[in-house]
Order: sequence, then C-alpha cells, then structure tokens
Amino acid sequence: MHTDFIFSFFLIFSGAAILATLALFSRQPLLVAYIALGCILGPFGMKLVTNADLISEIARTGIIFLLFLIGLDLQPKSLIQRSSRTAAAAIISALIFFLMGFLIAKAFGLSVGESIVVGLSGIFSSTIIGIKLLPTTVLHHKRTGELVVSMLLLQDLLAIVVIIFLKSGDPGNAFMHIKGLASFLVTLPLLMVGAFGFVKYAFLPLLEKYDHFQEYIFLMSIGWCLGLAELSHSIGLSTEIGAFIAGISVASSPISIYIANSLKPLRDFFLVLFFFSLGAGFNLSLIPLILIPSVILAMAMLILKPLVFYFLLRTSDEAKNLSWEVGFRLGQNSEFSLLIAYIAANAAFISSTTSHIIQGATILTFIISTYIVTFHYPSPIAASAKLRRD
Repeated sequence: MHTDFIFSFFLIFSGAAILATLALFSRQPLLVAYIALGCILGPFGMKLVTNADLISEIARTGIIFLLFLIGLDLQPKSLIQRSSRTAAAAIISALIFFLMGFLIAKAFGLSVGESIVVGLSGIFSSTIIGIKLLPTTVLHHKRTGELVVSMLLLQDLLAIVVIIFLKSGDPGNAFMHIKGLASFLVTLPLLMVGAFGFVKYAFLPLLEKYDHFQEYIFLMSIGWCLGLAELSHSIGLSTEIGAFIAGISVASSPISIYIANSLKPLRDFFLVLFFFSLGAGFNLSLIPLILIPSVILAMAMLILKPLVFYFLLRTSDEAKNLSWEVGFRLGQNSEFSLLIAYIAANAAFISSTTSHIIQGATILTFIISTYIVTFHYPSPIAASAKLRRD
C-alpha cells in the first residue's frame, strides 16, 4: 500500500511536470495538462493510478486552502460592501442559468428531478478557475478582482443552500425541508461569531507572542483552517464554507498577508491533485452516451454566462470592457457542479449517465474557459508573456 501510494505520487507529479513543460512550450493552459494527465493515467485510462478516490479526497484539501486564502484577502467590511453591489446580479444570473440547464436536460428526455439537478449544476462558476486565473497583485484589489471574487463568494453561499436542498430530499419534489434551511440560518451565524471570538481572544494573541517562530505561525494557520473546516462539516455546513470563514476571521490582522504567502505553495500542490482527480474520475467508456448532451450543455453555458454577466454588469453602470472580462472569467461551470452530481448520484436522484453528463459539461467548460482567459486576459499562467501577471 505504501509503495503504491508513493508510486502514484511519482506518476502524478512527474507526469504533471512533463505535460506542463509541453503545455508551456506549446502555449497551452497548465490546467488542461493536469486534467489530461488524469484521463491518461487514471482508472479509465492506462490504469497506472487506480486509487482515484484517495487522490480526490486529498485534492479537496486544495479547495479548502484556496477558500481559506480567499478569505484572508477579504476584510469583513469590504466583503459586505462588495457582495451588496453584486447580489442582484448573482441571483438573477443563477435563475437564468438554472432555467437553461433545466430546459436542455428536459429536451434530452430526462425526468423533472434529474433536470432540476442539471439546472442546479449550471448555476455556479468555478472558484478554482476564477481565482487561479486572477492575478493577485494586479487585479485582485481592483474592480475586476472585486467583481469576480464577490460574485464567486455569493455563488459559494448559494451552493451551500443547494447542497442542503439535495440532502433534504428528492429534488423532483421541488421543496426544501424547512428543518434543513432553518439549521443553515442558525449554524452559519453561530460559526462566524465563534470563529471571530476565537481569533480575537486566542489565535492572534498566541501568534503575537510567538511570532518569531515562523514554523509555529505556519502550523497554527493550517490547524485553524482545517479545524474550522472540520467543525463546519460536523454541524451540517461544509468544509469549504468553514475554511472561508477561517480566512475572513483573520483577514483584519496584518499577519494575514504573511499567512497567505506561506500557504500558496501548499495550495498549488493540492490543486494539481484536484485537477488530476477530475480527469481520473471520468469514465471514458460513457463518452458515446453523454457526448452530445454534454457538448450542448457546455456550449450553452459558455455562450450564455458571459452574455448574462455582461448585460447585468452593464445595467449596473460597469464599463463595457470590464463587463466582458468578468463575464468570460466567470464563464464556466464549477467544482460545485461536480459535487452536486456526486451527491445526487449517491442519493439515487440521478443516474450515473446523467451524473457524467454534468461532469462532461463541467470539464469542457473548465478547459474552454481556461483557454479563453489565458489567451485574452491577464493571468498568472497566460499564454503570452505580455499577459502574464502575478
């Protein structure tokens, strides 16, 4: 078991290094290389890495660290101001994307319940893609970064509600259990109050006392991130929202900048595993069954999302070029789309084929959207040196 685990990591990171080199040489996005590597080496490809479930669980840690780092950069007052400006756009766009996904699914003969799940999967844009391709030192603190981040955060909160909805009962009934919603409305504020209290009276005083030990700051930061993520999961929320709150609770402290810089390499390590697991978990044998609906669903979202965000932002008096850029940066489905497909399939709300339609569409939007952004807008992994920013 130990040997297999080490060998799997050797294949993943050595293979990622080779494909990344080829991708950079041919001016292709690195994320595409990681997904392709998963398809090649995974259980449905060459079968060299078969423990895809373990890799997927490890990769989820990358999402946790990503949301923790996002939270570190958002002071609570700033977050409220940003979210209030984009709340209407986030809600209206969610309704439009849901309707589009629902109608496409119905057109392919899926049931009402399955169509609802497909519609829900199309609501969100990818936090990983959006933040990964956003230059932190150039755009993050400007209007583009503000709009992208605030929209993603509102979508993340909405995703928690959707997950509660799916865990509450058959989506075909179109009703959310009142108990599940009430639990969310109670536990989320309590978690936030507890987190801010702990940071103020325990976390920051300890860091201030031992701030000359860099290793201690590093360990405390990881412990706080993962600890609150696990606590959030245990009270019925999600690890992602817990990690995000952990970051926000520290954001007002000057040490947040140091913590963010310290954890970025760790985040990137896990994100390589995330995109690898995305490719490794895709059943290539189902492609003939899902190809047409996945392509149509993906293309509909890739076209619709930039247009919707553009018009909504223009109605809010945002600049034309800015509105297009934000629209294209948010023009893909989300990792939450994959999570929704996973939860719904495990609960037998949708079939394996429907789950793979969602997965296929999501992966396609990941790949195509990454190409669009890296070839046309500033990003850390832009195809040309002129656009490369970090």
